Amino acid sequence: MVCTYEEYLKRPKAITFAKMQTIHTEMIAEIGTDVDALELYDELIKIATRYATIRANWLLLSREEKNEQDSGRTSCHNSVIIHFNMLVRYLKQQGKTAAWRDELGYEEDDPYNRKAIGDFACYLVFVNGVNAR
Repeated sequence: MVCTYEEYLKRPKAITFAKMQTIHTEMIAEIGTDVDALELYDELIKIATRYATIRANWLLLSREEKNEQDSGRTSCHNSVIIHFNMLVRYLKQQGKTAAWRDELGYEEDDPYNRKAIGDFACYLVFVNGVNAR
């Protein structure tokens, strides 16, 4: 299967690259040079990288392999969301608005927001990947 960005954009709660750039810019501005926030961001990137690897391989798996790995993927996705929320909680304690987190949405409000959060995690990994050249 060959996937395209245009196909992705047709999916519910898809986030454009431009929107992801905006969210990322807001996030980075709030993190600034705060050592603790940078540490939380690094932890987020590490778990997002694990999640993006699982997700990138997902379409290559057989149905049986997906069934075997689904609980691990879900657990990793949960951890990504937890790490986003930990960073937001810390930033809010520092007086930041962390409005970018609200833009990603919460799965309690709409189950598709969970997918959008996963998409944004993959975007962060993409940015790290292209900068690691």
